[in-house]
Amino acid sequence: MSLNDAHEPIPAARPVIDDEEIEAAIRVLRSGRVVQGPEVAAFEEEFSELVDGRHCVAVNSGTSALHLTLLALGIGPGDEVVVPSFSFAASANAVRLVGADVVFADIEADSFCLDPRAVEAAVTPRTAAIMPVHLYGHPAAMDEIMAIAERHSLAVVEDACQAHAASLNGTPVGAFGAAGTFSFYPTKNMHSLEGGMVTTADADLARTLRLLRNQGMEQRYANEIVGANVRMTDVSAAIGRVQRAKLVGWTEQRIANAAYLTEHITAPNVVTPPVAEGARHVYHQYTVRVRGDRDAAMARLTEAGIGNAVYYPTPIHRLKPYWEPDQKAGRTWDLPETERAAAEVVSLPVHPALSAGDLERIVCAVNALGEEL
Repeated sequence: MSLNDAHEPIPAARPVIDDEEIEAAIRVLRSGRVVQGPEVAAFEEEFSELVDGRHCVAVNSGTSALHLTLLALGIGPGDEVVVPSFSFAASANAVRLVGADVVFADIEADSFCLDPRAVEAAVTPRTAAIMPVHLYGHPAAMDEIMAIAERHSLAVVEDACQAHAASLNGTPVGAFGAAGTFSFYPTKNMHSLEGGMVTTADADLARTLRLLRNQGMEQRYANEIVGANVRMTDVSAAIGRVQRAKLVGWTEQRIANAAYLTEHITAPNVVTPPVAEGARHVYHQYTVRVRGDRDAAMARLTEAGIGNAVYYPTPIHRLKPYWEPDQKAGRTWDLPETERAAAEVVSLPVHPALSAGDLERIVCAVNALGEEL
């Protein structure tokens, strides 16, 4: 039976907190071990299965995962990091937080991820790293990006915060670069209420990350470096473990829901998302392009009870913390695909709680947009 009858709105996202998650949290609270304990260690081990057995270091958010990774890699003032502007601001914020300079590169029209040609053009003698974002759950063109990084001796930090269990040519995201980063915010494909994870094949880097998340120490009061407090709680880890066990089924449902939408949406001014050859898209968002009056289309979808949203209406390079300094410095960015995407995208419901009836309602509402936009 649908969670939404014909008169109830279908939400764009639906965080899952069921009895299993609640019971896991209560179990930990009763145990008295609530921060950086056995649940965190178990969560790290279980999440490692998603990234070809890489070391996993749990932290308190996806943003912390990005920030600590750049710190651990020694990236800072004087360095440049190539980042897409079409992303959530956390991608670029992490670069600024370590004192490095953000260099924006354009995206591919189909995947919404970094265009390798734009990345190559953005590399300078100061470039230290590339940060591809696997946006909406679609993997970036990692084979080409890794080749660029190898030619120029650059680190690759994958922002996989929207792409749990996505892959390219059989390799999971988070297992390509020097490190991968994931978010467990409540609306992600899986969550831990709040939290993040860094994945890496480098044992020394993993140890540095563990020091950085815990005031620079492994043993209490034996500080080895200057660190922070970005630990994950055992309550969050316990919830994350429950969600991790459900992720496979949820992912298959997202893919099936997306396939239905792609097959049945026929509105002439709505472009459904393509999937690159060899890519496993896990559909954190099902994002279409509206060729016409997007605001009018969204208003009509909302009136029909179909949740929808724009991710992201303002590219990062146009946000105040980036736009104003660039204007003062005389820097400009030529990002035509980024600007086009920001003006056209709309994300529709694709989450695993959707029923067959919900999917039919979404399709009917989108197709009813017709040619009038």
